[in-house]
Amino acid sequence: MTLTIIPDAIRAQTLVTVTPSDSVRATVRLMTERRIGAVPVVGPDGALVGIFTERDVMCRVVDRDLDPATTPVGQVMTASPKTATPDWPILKALEHMADGGYRHLPVVDNGKLLAIVSIRDLYAAVTGKLEDDILALSSGML
Repeated sequence: MTLTIIPDAIRAQTLVTVTPSDSVRATVRLMTERRIGAVPVVGPDGALVGIFTERDVMCRVVDRDLDPATTPVGQVMTASPKTATPDWPILKALEHMADGGYRHLPVVDNGKLLAIVSIRDLYAAVTGKLEDDILALSSGML
């Protein structure tokens, strides 16, 4: 059985988003409160326009000596990020992330942002499946 992003890696998720005009400081506080490493950036219609990550804070804000209180996320986000669809096999998503060098992938269906999946979410799903398979093998069920 092939594992897919939804529902195998993401079962239920409260999607947290920001807008391009939100400040970096407010966005980082939100990310810290929610214990997330990336947040999708959406336009007025809710469509995905970018992604803002911990790496963006380091490389595009701190390294450039920008003021987080006055810098809008839209100025330092990754615009038009690569996305996945909910039916993507997990291994395809992992490959995609490894090739692109990123740890978070927005999940979009017919232009609608559904979730954001992390490499940690994907590995957890894969290791959970492996554990299930090992248990089934040890009990002679597979």
